[in-house]
Amino acid sequence: MTLYFFDLHIDNDVQRDEIGSRFDSLSEVRKAAQKLLPAVGYEELPLDGDNRLLAVIVTDESGRPVYSATLNYAGLWLQR
Repeated sequence: MTLYFFDLHIDNDVQRDEIGSRFDSLSEVRKAAQKLLPAVGYEELPLDGDNRLLAVIVTDESGRPVYSATLNYAGLWLQR
């Protein structure tokens, strides 16, 4: 099993994964990133605006990037 780190980028803030998680395959890494972003997105909806950009960059134990994914929230008033 290989150790992977899931660093979160929320707008201009970076939250480093200092612990990491072990996976047998890159397919499992991808699935974990796909589950992580919506969960974080739900907790990180903007309170003071209508836009938020979330990204996860996954690196292996040598620090090499192996996967990235983004989730963009954009709210728009249709009436005022």
